[in-house]
This record gives sequence, C-alpha cells and structure tokens, in this order.
Amino acid sequence: MENGLLVKVEGAVATLTLTRPEVHNALDEALVVNLTQAFQKLSVAEAVRVVVLEAQGKTFCAGLDVGWVRRSIAASREDNQRDAMMVAVLMEAVDRCPKPVVACVSGAALGGGVGLLAAADIVLASEEASFALTEVRLGLEPTIIGPQVVAAMGARASRRYWLSGERFDAREAFRLGLVHAVVAADKLAEARDRMVENCLKGAPKAQAGAKEAIRLVSEAEHGPDLMRLIAHRFSEQRVGDECAEGIAAFLEKRKPGWSI
Repeated sequence: MENGLLVKVEGAVATLTLTRPEVHNALDEALVVNLTQAFQKLSVAEAVRVVVLEAQGKTFCAGLDVGWVRRSIAASREDNQRDAMMVAVLMEAVDRCPKPVVACVSGAALGGGVGLLAAADIVLASEEASFALTEVRLGLEPTIIGPQVVAAMGARASRRYWLSGERFDAREAFRLGLVHAVVAADKLAEARDRMVENCLKGAPKAQAGAKEAIRLVSEAEHGPDLMRLIAHRFSEQRVGDECAEGIAAFLEKRKPGWSI
C-alpha cells in the first residue's frame, strides 16, 4: 500500500483499493499520481485481464482533497494548470484502459469520485450509495471530469446535477446510466465476482478493440467514412487469431483458450 492506494493482483484480476477512509478517500496529489500510474502499468500488463476499482470505508471517494484545492488558491496559474492536467490524465487513464474496468461503489461518490465511476466500463452500486457533483457549491466547474460524466449521464442530466449540486441515490444513478446494477450492500462483492467472471470469458484483444470501437462510433460523424472504418476493423478481426480460436471453440463445444 502506498499513498492511499492498495494494488493487489490475483491471477488475471487486479484490484485497486482507495485506502484513505479517514478523509473519505479524497483525491490528493499523491493518490492521483499513484492511481494514474497503476492504471498505466496495468494497461500493458498482459497477465491482467480485468481491473476492479473499489474503496475502503463508508465513502467511495469525496472528490478532490479540500486541502489540495485550498492550497491551489495561492498557487500560480502554471501550477494550477499542472494540477488540473494531472486529474484529467487520471480520468483518461481509467477511461482508456484496454482492460474491462469494474468499479464498485458503496457509500458516497462526490465530484471526482463520480468522475472515476463514469470513466469505468461497468459500475456496480449498493443500495446505500449516493452521488453528487458538488463543484459549483465550491465555486468550481466540474469540467475536469466532464468528458467522462457527460458521456455516462448525458448532457441533459448533467445540466441538472452539475448546476444544482444535489445528491441522488443509486436508483437515480441507474436510471441515468451512471450505474449498471444496484444490489443490496451484502451482495455487492458477489455481484462484483460474477461480473469479473463474465469479463474473463471475453477475448482480450476483442475487448480492447471493442472499447476503442465504442469511442470511435460515439465520437465520429455517422456516414460513409465511419462505415468504411468499422467494416475495415471487423474484417481485420475476422482473420485474427482470436476469431479463429473463438469459432473453433464454439464448433468443438469447448471453452476458448482465453476463457478463465
């Protein structure tokens, strides 16, 4: 464990646990750096197939550490730009991790904590979880987590919750698309393990490609250029080793080599 983060790798699964419960797992400079580096390293670790993100204590993550924000008031514009870029790079590292990222939230997720969840691929929440984008109440915009949050919740819902700063519960988070499943608190670990098991059945290259394709399709203008691009990607995959193994395993009624 180092600077608020515990990294544990068991077989093909890496679990990142935020370990600053005494400050509600708030993101300070050290934790932002360590979390970013952890995702960057796991992204290229061939043995790791799934990344789980969770937290100790009653709060998932309270967003940016208030002490860090307070110190920034007296800092130069250059230092503030550097700090802001650190957070943006963290969100991008989570978002663009080629492995499935499964986040489990029990308790409150505020500000940057919501950003981490929005950057993850799959979010599981306990019934007790709550969420809020409270930056405007501190005189800030939530823009540093904007790309991920708007993609997860949509522009319309973001308008409401960015501007009001009000809390919403797990059911509302599910309705908005921020959360994929809501379970009883004592069933969260079971739901996590089941989701990890499902993710381990997918082909690693195909999963990484699927994440990239989702980004391309959601960001590109629909038309002939996009059609040619996705057709090219699909045709390349059909002659790849994973497709050959997947089809052979299906016909032979066995598990493919990558399935754990």
